[in-house]
This record gives sequence, structure tokens and C-alpha cells, in this order.
Amino acid sequence: MAPPRWKSGDGRRRRLLLLLFCCLLAFPCHAQQVTNNNISHRSDQGGIHSFVGTYGINYGRIADNLPPPEVVVRLLKLAKIRNVKIYDAEHKVLDAFRGTGLNLVVAIPNEFLKDMAANPAKAMDWLNENVQPYYPSTRIVGITVGNEVLGGADTGLAEALVGAVLNVHDALRMLRLDTKIELSTPHSEGVFANSYPPSACVFKDELMVYLRPLLDFFSKTGAPFYVNAYPFLAYMSDPSHIDINYALFKPNAGIVDPKTGLHYDNMFDAQLDAAYFALEAAGYSGMEVRVAETGWASAGDATEAGANMENAVTYDRNLRKRLFLRKGTPYRPDRVAKAYIFALFNENLKPGPTTERHYGLFKPDGSVSINIGLKGLLPSSAPPHPLLPFKVLHALGSWFLDRLLSSFPSTTTTSGG
Repeated sequence: MAPPRWKSGDGRRRRLLLLLFCCLLAFPCHAQQVTNNNISHRSDQGGIHSFVGTYGINYGRIADNLPPPEVVVRLLKLAKIRNVKIYDAEHKVLDAFRGTGLNLVVAIPNEFLKDMAANPAKAMDWLNENVQPYYPSTRIVGITVGNEVLGGADTGLAEALVGAVLNVHDALRMLRLDTKIELSTPHSEGVFANSYPPSACVFKDELMVYLRPLLDFFSKTGAPFYVNAYPFLAYMSDPSHIDINYALFKPNAGIVDPKTGLHYDNMFDAQLDAAYFALEAAGYSGMEVRVAETGWASAGDATEAGANMENAVTYDRNLRKRLFLRKGTPYRPDRVAKAYIFALFNENLKPGPTTERHYGLFKPDGSVSINIGLKGLLPSSAPPHPLLPFKVLHALGSWFLDRLLSSFPSTTTTSGG
């Protein structure tokens, strides 16, 4: 028997019913939901995929001797680093990342936050200038709004943070990018009242007036809680009481949290779990913790304990191994740890103590500085040689050739003109 056939009138009715159903979904009846109708809700499982694997890197550029972004892209690909975070939205970098497939997180620096909080148009202007012309050919997967804003001395900046985040989100929503680009803000360890033992960690009471609305917002969008976690800084602040092996992932007795009975054999995991405990105490137990910065300085002043090449190699190498295990922490074993390493290059113009200029995995010429097994543009064991094969010189481009030639003194005298 032939199957029944729809009459033309039936098809029209079905389309009308479908349209009515879609309208009901788009305009919910509950007044309670209206307060959140401008926020893109995502569950933990359905958030933006802003991070591939577990390992990323921070590409800072406070220096006058770094290679151009096009060469940096080659370096990143050689090193097989797919997640990159920068501290601004430099157009030369955005252009260089076009079509590369590399995940890029751009940043709105702190100095823009007050204007963006006061005037929503400023947020839209920033996106129109720094995101719209590049996305999606440049794979911008995230925007960080400020950096380590809370816990600092500028209360006006802290007050502006929430407003800036909300206005940037609204602008992203108007551009239909709110479900494609993750919005976040990285915090320092200074937002915690204490972090030892991990189970005792809570946020500072005086910061909750700013943190509460932020955490409410990010819990709705599904964004992680980003923290800059540096075992190196913790060790440097108290070297007589912290076992350096515990900070470096080397064999040690570790610690046992007296409340949970959980054993920690490295400080990195303890710092992650401290953040998880603080979030849980504040009512956000489902939020992921992701590390926005971590690293170890390869050189420092005499007063900066532990800052040397041996420790930097040990920490960064062991951290990479730990991340590649794709495992969680003692308290959150099902939450795979993810981190951006600080940093890609040594930055020779960074102010402050010597350590600030010696976190880079690579030197400005593309050779390896902190050797953790990554490939560089040049061999790290020998200086550049003037007779490198032409193919190598051609692949690295004119920047490399210029630096190579300038490294050898000329044997002849030339005149101007």
C-alpha cells in the first residue's frame, strides 16, 4: 500500500505550527529569565572550545629585538604550540595569524577598561577595529578583559571591570560572536585570602563585591576562572620554608591536606586545587580553573632565590610533561589541567627586577633559551653560521638574513651613497 501523502494545506499548517513553536522558544514567558536574556548561556560541556589540548604559551612583546610575527608563526609551528595568548590586539600579529589555524587569545589592556565600562560604544569600537576585520580567518578564540585587575591598588579599575566585561559581551552578542569567542579576565594569586592548605583557600572578603558579579556572569557563559599561578614566585617569597623540589615537580615528600587527606607532590596542582576550593566556597563548584600564566625565570638578581637556568629548565620541562598527561588534580581528577606558559621570548624592555626579562623559552633570534625539548628556528648549541643552506635562509625570510649578516663584522670599508 502506498504511504499517505500530505496535502498542500497540511504542509502550510505544519510550517505555521513550526513558526509558532520557534516564536515561543525565542520569547519565553517567565519574567525571571528576562534578566539574563542578553547572556549567552553555556553548560560546562557546551562552552566555547578556546583551547586545544593542554599546553599554550604567552607571546609578550615588550622588547625591541623580537622577530616579526610572520617568523613567530613559523617558530610556533616548529615547536608545535597551537594555543597562543597575547596582551593586546596588535594588527601585525593578527595579520600574521591569518589562515594558520593557531588559536589566538587577544587582550583588552587595563587602560581601556574605565572607558569601556562608562560607554558601551567604546567596546563596540574596539571589536570593530580589532576583531571584526580579522575573524574568522584569524582564529580569535578568546578575549581577556584586563589582567590582574583585582587585588591591586586601583579601586576605580576594579569597579570598572564588571561593567567592561558586560559591555564587551553585549557588543559580541550584537555581532553574533558571543558563542564563538570566549570572554574572560585573568587573576593573580592576590585575590585569595590564603592558599595553604588548598582546602582552606577562600577569596578575600573585600574583593567579593567585584568577584561575585564576575563569577555569576562567567558561570552563565561557561568561561573558566583564569589564574596566574607561579610556584616560582611562591618559592622566591619564602625559600627557607618551601622545598624547591616541591615547586619543581621533583621527587619530594609533598604535603597532605589535613582536611581532605589529599596528597600533593607538586605546588602547581596545589595552587590549582586552592582555586577550586575558593570557587566552591563562593558557590561556584562547577567552574573550571585554567592557568593563564605560569613559568620560571632563567636568571635573576641576587635577592631572587631560585632564578637560574637549571631550575627554569626543570620546571618548564616537568610542567610540560605533567600537562601532557591530560589529567586533573587531586581534588578535581576529572578536570584536565590546562595552562599557558610564560613566556615565548625573553623581553628585554620589561621593567622591574632581572627575572622579568628572563622567562622566555626562546631567544629573540629564534634559538632555544630554556631547553624543554622544543624546536627553535636556530640550533641552540651553536651561533648562526654565514654559510647556512640557501633554502633555510629563504624559509626564515629577510628578517633572519638581515640579523645573520649583521652578526658578522664587515672586513671592508664602504662609503655612503
